[in-house]
Amino acid sequence: MSHRIIQPENWISAKGYANGVLTDDGTLYVGGQIGWTAEQKFESHDFVGQMEQALENILTVVAEAGGTAENITRLTWYVTDKKDYMARQREVGEIYRKVMGRHFPAMTMVVVSALVEDAALLEIEATAKI
Repeated sequence: MSHRIIQPENWISAKGYANGVLTDDGTLYVGGQIGWTAEQKFESHDFVGQMEQALENILTVVAEAGGTAENITRLTWYVTDKKDYMARQREVGEIYRKVMGRHFPAMTMVVVSALVEDAALLEIEATAKI
């Protein structure tokens, strides 16, 4: 099976991983996205702000491969603070719909003790069919 690396043009290059891998059958695997910008800077140190940026990052990778939010079939969320997530469900829902619309793919959420980037409060990976 052949594949193509998906790297948004204006992003700092990923080191040691790929932001996206598109297979010849149109399956796009989006590596875990955190709440930093294309310049790998955190503009928010808040869960909801980082969630919005992570979802926007996923959509940027999907768009680079030729897709939209509706092409996303799966999201896996890794969060470091379950209580913060649970306490802010209304805000989470509002921001999710703002970024993703009313598209709700299969989702899994896992609570983890830490992420590789110390400032990251969550990481989200995605699968899409382009």
